Amino acid sequence: MPQITPNLWFDTQSVEAAEFYCSVFPNSRIRNISYYTEAGPRPAGTVLTVDFVLDGKEFTAINGGPQFTFDEAVSFLITCGDQEEIDYYWTKLSEGGEEGPCGWVKDRFGLSWQVVPTGMAELMSDPDQSRATRAMQAMLGMKKIDMAALQAAADQG
Repeated sequence: MPQITPNLWFDTQSVEAAEFYCSVFPNSRIRNISYYTEAGPRPAGTVLTVDFVLDGKEFTAINGGPQFTFDEAVSFLITCGDQEEIDYYWTKLSEGGEEGPCGWVKDRFGLSWQVVPTGMAELMSDPDQSRATRAMQAMLGMKKIDMAALQAAADQG
């Protein structure tokens, strides 16, 4: 089966972004940096791509130019085991970025992340519709997800 590698388009910040992401996620590293040659279209020696690994998942960042930017149509989901993990990723990724609703955060490069607890999808699709509705209503009122508050809202009833 072929490997699928997310390829993130930056103007000129691919190295800075890869270094930042590797500092946030455990077991991460930059594997390779390639450079534009005399063939262009950017000056020879300018960084072309950065191949990096975030906790076992491969990514590539390309310095492709200012034509394309990130938007919320594509995001990366981080499933966290406890509130401490949620707080950690939320804090790190929102530094210089923008907090959004319902566990969404945009980092300083404009890339969107969803920082959610393990079991959230199951809670939102609970067979007890009133329980799922209470959890959904609670989540809609949050920026960073508060696991205890989400569970408490679901359990009211």
